[in-house]
Amino acid sequence: MTQFRKSTALSRIQPAATIAITQKARDLRSQGRDIISLSIGEPDFDTPDHVKAAAAEAVARGETKYTPIPGIPQLRQAVADKFARENGLDYAPSQTIVCTGGKQVIANALLATLDAGDDVIIPAPYWVSYAQMVDMTGAISVVVETSAEEGFLLTPAALEAAITAKTRWLFINSPSNPSGAVYGADDLRALAEVLERHPHVWVLSDDMYEHLIYGGVPFATMAAAAPAMNDRTLTMNGVSKAYAMTGWRIGYAAGPQALIDAMALMQGQLTSGAARPSQWAAHAALTGPQDELEVRRAAFERRRDLVVQRLNTIPGMECPTPPGAFYVFPSCAAFLGKATPAGTKIDTDEDFCMALLEEGGVATVHGAAFGQSPYFRISYAASEPELMDAVDRIAAFCAGLS
Repeated sequence: MTQFRKSTALSRIQPAATIAITQKARDLRSQGRDIISLSIGEPDFDTPDHVKAAAAEAVARGETKYTPIPGIPQLRQAVADKFARENGLDYAPSQTIVCTGGKQVIANALLATLDAGDDVIIPAPYWVSYAQMVDMTGAISVVVETSAEEGFLLTPAALEAAITAKTRWLFINSPSNPSGAVYGADDLRALAEVLERHPHVWVLSDDMYEHLIYGGVPFATMAAAAPAMNDRTLTMNGVSKAYAMTGWRIGYAAGPQALIDAMALMQGQLTSGAARPSQWAAHAALTGPQDELEVRRAAFERRRDLVVQRLNTIPGMECPTPPGAFYVFPSCAAFLGKATPAGTKIDTDEDFCMALLEEGGVATVHGAAFGQSPYFRISYAASEPELMDAVDRIAAFCAGLS
């Protein structure tokens, strides 16, 4: 039998930990286990009715054919209008691109710009797919750790120290998955002052959680906070989190024309245009009523406060209050070196999360998957009763360690 041989590119990457743990939780449920899954970043709200109606209407009028590679004109205009209306960014529709989810935005940009040996600076903790996608290209992920004491924010000094002649990109994710960290306009301008001394470094600004910021803190994005960075910043977003449209698979971005053209060329050989009904749904989301955004933001804020308060009553648990997104990123350092009643030794944050799943019935994701230990991520995109049950289980699990 012929042996299967993986490519070098495939050998550099591993399955996304968030997806792997969520699948393990599903498998345990299928075996009859009572599992609460807080491992995946998916709002539990439904897609708004007017968005679903727009997709159905598009299908009914025959909008089922191939689309232009960078997106239908109506959606590209809506994307440009959104950036102008909400972010003060002036892009022509030709400077926008619509992709099959936010992951494809990033993949297009990296595949279009990176060569083997190039560097990409990624502040940790980071979304699990960033480093994997960089590594797949043959470029090098330069991971720069941040600290809870500094709000999990990259400092100008740390950025300066990480930049070399080989650096091509800096990733900024605000609000952050997994930490919930938020970069204010002053924070971004301080980083931009460093980048002004290194004009070869571009910025990928991942704004996917833009509408999930708490405490009245205004949202800021690099190209608006530091206009001098506009000509080397790719600003990306999507409809998945804000509009509860994860399965519709629409991400979008805007940036310098040469970069957008290169990304469209890459996309044309990979997937072509995103699904037409999904694009009309995204158009309705961006151009229709926005009232539900605040309702859902307020609901997530209530959940955050409940989870943080309850976690911090667990002896040894340290959980900062994140200013954005729908995750908490507590430290499990106090529980390392202990063992479960079943005899499972807890040496790492991954051990902690796997034992919590197997013996406590709660699926979370270990901090090492996000590039920083000893932490773990909890998604509070679930109902309040489910969250309270989950936190009670976590408390019981921690109390049982010895």
